[in-house]
Amino acid sequence: MVQAFLKKVIYGLGVMLGVVVLVFFLFQGLGDPTRLMIGQTGDQKTIQQMQKEWGLDKPLHQQFFHYLKDLSPIAVYSSSELESSNMSVIYSVGSENRLIIKWPYLRSSYQSKQPVASLITSALLPTFLLAGVAMLFAIIIGILLGCVAAIYKHTWIDRASIMVSVLGISAPSFFIGLVVAYLFGFVWNSWTGLSMTGSLYEIDAITGKTIHWKNIVLPAITLGVRPLAIITQITRSSMLQVMEQDFIRTAYSKGLTTFQVVKKHALRNALNPVITSITGWFAELLAGAFFVEYIFGWQGLGKLTVDALEKLDFPVVMGCILLAAAIFVVVQWIADLLYAVVDPRIEIR
Repeated sequence: MVQAFLKKVIYGLGVMLGVVVLVFFLFQGLGDPTRLMIGQTGDQKTIQQMQKEWGLDKPLHQQFFHYLKDLSPIAVYSSSELESSNMSVIYSVGSENRLIIKWPYLRSSYQSKQPVASLITSALLPTFLLAGVAMLFAIIIGILLGCVAAIYKHTWIDRASIMVSVLGISAPSFFIGLVVAYLFGFVWNSWTGLSMTGSLYEIDAITGKTIHWKNIVLPAITLGVRPLAIITQITRSSMLQVMEQDFIRTAYSKGLTTFQVVKKHALRNALNPVITSITGWFAELLAGAFFVEYIFGWQGLGKLTVDALEKLDFPVVMGCILLAAAIFVVVQWIADLLYAVVDPRIEIR
């Protein structure tokens, strides 16, 4: 078990290193960020000052290794480097050159000068909340529809669930978002009471920060449509295979009702491929949230990334991408553990 976990950790670190290399050379290795932000007609003295401030005046390989050092939880920094940065140090040893243990340092925003970590932290909760609600909606409705379709196979209920699933898979998230926002937030606004756009937190000059839970409804439905369709089809297919097994016939012969058979025997044995879909799609939702958050004005990680990309604020974009990659790796670890919990026959390797 420990050896398998260490293999997973090493593999995950390898994936993260590949993402770091790709992100760095994509956003800093293929062009000068100062030139992109100021333009070709920018003042040369101003450009040189900005390059020195952001460490872009050094050779590219030095910039890369310094970026790796910033991301590493253990590194050596001089006292002057620590004083000029806003990294979160957990423990340090030494005087002039210090060996420190720290949180990964994502540097500061080019635009607001705020630490990237604090910007991401403030946007992370709304995104996780949106992805969680969307996934919960997809899991409950998807498994329910998949079970019902399998129980009533080859009936109009089965055909209707399949048709809805195909439509959900085929339609892009941004198109579903526009339709949902227009219908429920504009056309039927007097009935639903929902707005086309809105975030979890809204700042009022008098009352301060207020929470608007209703603003999560439309983006969560939009984000959950595609995983709902996938989960419905996978649940139906897996349930049909399980329902043909001998132990299911034995359960029926003992006088158990269909509900009891599905609850106690069939569903548990059909969950492995569903868990694969759920864990994979939870990570995918974070990527899909980029477009959905932008459409609905939801102030989360996706909108933060898109806004930063529009402003060429590369440290924020790079930090968001690295966090998303780390979440993908962690979700994969959780998926492997869930397989072993649901089905003890599976061995973690």
